[in-house]
Amino acid sequence: MGRQGMKRKGIGAIVILTFVLLISACSGGGNGTPSTNGGGNGGTGGQTEGQQQNQPQETADKPVELRLGYYSSAQTDAKMQELIAKFQEKHPNITIKTESSPYNQFFQKLDTQIAAESAPDLWLSDGVLVPKYAERGVLKDLTEWIERDLQKDDYYGLDFNKDANGKYWGVPQGIQIAVLYYNKDMFEEAKVAYPTEDWTWDDLKAAAEKLTKDSNGAYATDAAFDKNKVAQYGLTFFSITEGWMTVLKSYGGGVLDESLTKSIIHTPENKKAMEWIVDGMQSELLTTPSDLKSFQSNMAPFPSKAAAMRIGIYARTIDANAAGLNYDVTLLPKGPDGKRFSPVIANSWVINKKAEGAKGDAAWEWVKYWATEDEAQNEWAALGEAVPVKKSVANSEQFLSGKPENKKAFLDSFEFAGTLDVNAVWSEWVGKFGDNINRAFEGEISVDEALTQADKDVQQVLDEFYKK
Repeated sequence: MGRQGMKRKGIGAIVILTFVLLISACSGGGNGTPSTNGGGNGGTGGQTEGQQQNQPQETADKPVELRLGYYSSAQTDAKMQELIAKFQEKHPNITIKTESSPYNQFFQKLDTQIAAESAPDLWLSDGVLVPKYAERGVLKDLTEWIERDLQKDDYYGLDFNKDANGKYWGVPQGIQIAVLYYNKDMFEEAKVAYPTEDWTWDDLKAAAEKLTKDSNGAYATDAAFDKNKVAQYGLTFFSITEGWMTVLKSYGGGVLDESLTKSIIHTPENKKAMEWIVDGMQSELLTTPSDLKSFQSNMAPFPSKAAAMRIGIYARTIDANAAGLNYDVTLLPKGPDGKRFSPVIANSWVINKKAEGAKGDAAWEWVKYWATEDEAQNEWAALGEAVPVKKSVANSEQFLSGKPENKKAFLDSFEFAGTLDVNAVWSEWVGKFGDNINRAFEGEISVDEALTQADKDVQQVLDEFYKK
């Protein structure tokens, strides 16, 4: 990638800092070059005769066995196996051997395999981890294949795997993008109007005050409200993806600069955003990290009817629907200057750099099958696990029907979507940042102190990797 001269390290040094709750929020649940010659016209329809002749014959004729890794869940494992079987029917020369396990175990094992140079030929990567693998030289550069075989405008999320030099390191398998969830019954009970697309964060806080209720039934706007006995929060606030990054970015702040190697934490914009968050937490309108400890998981307050609103990725519809909530979604609020930001995670198929020749070609055939075949896209979309990658499928009645009613809000959010400042040491700097701001959330230190120390700690993590 663009910064690789600074950052080559031994693959054996790869270690994910286990920030389990943070990473699980992202899952909902990224150097080589291709071995084939690409055309670059943006899709197969634009290929010349010569380009078509350059497509690999090995893949069509020679038996190939692929090791495919993915993180599994009860909702998705059976469907993944079905799609693999259908792929093998279309490609009888390709045999796929799967390696799957639950999310945390999968990536722990993958790091060990990478260190031992025994990783699968291709695997499903959490979108926030694609840069980690790419910047450490583990992945194939997929740019030529993408330009040859995919019409880029037909897909959501392709550019979220593109580096500063325009190279692509993965193809999205499914998109997680955040919106504002709200419990319609709670709004109606409190006689509060539903959120609109015109809401600012201050509008949200004003509504949260009217929706936060103690165990005696008093709302936060009542004189009798006891903030030490909150039974219903206005907004549940969890970690980076479904919490603070959205607020920081919409206030004009963030964590890293465009190079993703320098901290920009200690800014006036971030201070204002953090003051908004801390004020809401001190008033018990928003859940603090301590508040969340009383729940089975950090994601539980909204589906368990303990919060009227939440910032949530698409995968959260599964739990909300299973709980039978009367809910809907809308765009996330705007910042003081009208800026809006929706965090996005493009969980993606990536190919091992060591998968060369026929193996590499066969691995790309799987990735291309997933992205281009309507059958695969439609069947995966039916699970409700992620926003489909193919725009035609995402905008279809099949996807947009059902709960929540306003699913189009997920698609509209791509207009102002962005990544979580992901880079090779994302897990590490997020851990350092979270340690500091959580102390401010709990009232242990001031916002200024939290941002000052976070800036130092995050920059140290960045320098340790990028300046060696």
